[in-house]
Amino acid sequence: LRPLPVLRHARAGQDAAGSRTGRSGRPGRSFAEPRMIAPVVIFAVGNPSRGDDAIGPECYGRLEKMLKNEILANVVELIEDFQLQIEHALDLHGRQLALFIDAGVDTPAPYVFERILPSPAIAHTSHALSPRAVLQVYRQTEGGEPPPAFVLCVRGERCELGEALSGEATGRVEAAVGLVTELCRQPGLPAWEQLAGQASKAVINS
Repeated sequence: LRPLPVLRHARAGQDAAGSRTGRSGRPGRSFAEPRMIAPVVIFAVGNPSRGDDAIGPECYGRLEKMLKNEILANVVELIEDFQLQIEHALDLHGRQLALFIDAGVDTPAPYVFERILPSPAIAHTSHALSPRAVLQVYRQTEGGEPPPAFVLCVRGERCELGEALSGEATGRVEAAVGLVTELCRQPGLPAWEQLAGQASKAVINS
């Protein structure tokens, strides 16, 4: 777990309606197949085999079901990976909003939800990028500003290999998914900023 998202190796997976797991090994898309870009993209990051580091993937699974049940798959695209890579900047193209979900050991419980800006501090010797670094990659490659982006960092307790999600983290995942559900139902910057302000006040008063 991390004070702020520090992200790991990508996991292979399959395409799904409104969702995607892992960039590595992802089947190619036919050039004849049209691809509608959802206005909101959500990155869920973490290792499901390392205790509370599975918070991101756990949120992904619950959100995927919610999006299908509420017919929001055309509004939100979910992307799950072990880590963020330079290529994830491409997934920001054409978006109106972006959200990065991960776990943090020093994060106030149950979570911190805040807006982030691009950061020039990119570690060129590492394969893992922070969400702020992904935004900076977009700025540098596209020559423009990335879409408004937010981080949802959920408090975790331990991340030992082979451990299951802790009871504390399970409750926090429920709270986080509740917040993201509201975000998906209100896919606009003013609503997201208002919810971020409410989350910040809740942390200060806790």
